[in-house]
Amino acid sequence: MIKVLGKRPSGDRQIKIADSPHYKNGEFKNIEETSVNPNKVSIVKILKDFYNRPSTVVPGKVLPSVKTDLFKLDSEIPAVVWFGHSSYMIKSAGINILVDPVFSSNASPVKFFGKAFAGSNIYGAEEIPQVDLLLITHDHFDHLDYKTILKLHKKVKAIVVPLGLGAHLEYWGVDRNKITELDWWNGHHTDSGIEITATPARHFSGRSLKRATSLWTSYVLRHNGKKLFIGGDSGYDNQFKIIGNKFNGFDLAFLECGQYGADWPLIHMTPEQTVQAAKDLNVDVLFPVHWSKFVLSTHAWNEPIRRLTASAQNASQKYVTPMIGEVYSLGENCKPLHWWDFE
Repeated sequence: MIKVLGKRPSGDRQIKIADSPHYKNGEFKNIEETSVNPNKVSIVKILKDFYNRPSTVVPGKVLPSVKTDLFKLDSEIPAVVWFGHSSYMIKSAGINILVDPVFSSNASPVKFFGKAFAGSNIYGAEEIPQVDLLLITHDHFDHLDYKTILKLHKKVKAIVVPLGLGAHLEYWGVDRNKITELDWWNGHHTDSGIEITATPARHFSGRSLKRATSLWTSYVLRHNGKKLFIGGDSGYDNQFKIIGNKFNGFDLAFLECGQYGADWPLIHMTPEQTVQAAKDLNVDVLFPVHWSKFVLSTHAWNEPIRRLTASAQNASQKYVTPMIGEVYSLGENCKPLHWWDFE
């Protein structure tokens, strides 16, 4: 149990952290003033609301999905296979990029919380081919999974994480030479020809009671003439417009659209804010993630995507909504089937 919680940064890693302009008074800070609980709601009320959540937080039947053989997937242009929530693989010109993989059945260190929906956990680490680049956006359990890392890390060539998160990986036996830690606006070029820039996100980190000892981030990924935005978790703020202006827009953006709540409005976006963030980023195609696998809020499981698609249509924002396991290739129109349209 202790191992799954990871390890706080120390030694040379902590010295580097202390030099970050985003690290103040012993913790990382968001650029805009951000509270995890701005309305000062008691933990008792939050737990009570979660305990009394409606039955619709879980799908009423097994989720539909497509099982793609990832070893045979080949595409010159970026092709994406989504594994549910915020886990996905990008194939681009022979390069495999894996983002926030969670292939165990829980988004928590305990089995009774964060259990994956029936039909959403159809892939395992053994079904992932060799990975040229593994990207981790932050250290929360629904984005950084101990069991998955143990099974995957030996077939990963390079790993990019936010500042401080490498402490967890090293503690779990990952080769330190594979790990690159980035502060916001730091860049890195991999041996595979991928250009990565860490960009701000409005969130927090922590796998135990102590928060913000490692950074949280989004990424800009450039490869084979395409620009992709890897959103991670983030509340809405002005940084989306700043990033969009700096990089002159994106071909594709992965942005969170679920697990929002009235009691934590600054650290997760509503679906309508997700569409606005896509507009701020000047994104051609929006790919909504962070939904359809785990219960981490009190809204209906498919409320995020229903609200997002309605808002995107009103805003004339292109979007795609493939099923778990279905291949989406950049430039193709996703099937208009509303596969999530059931209770």
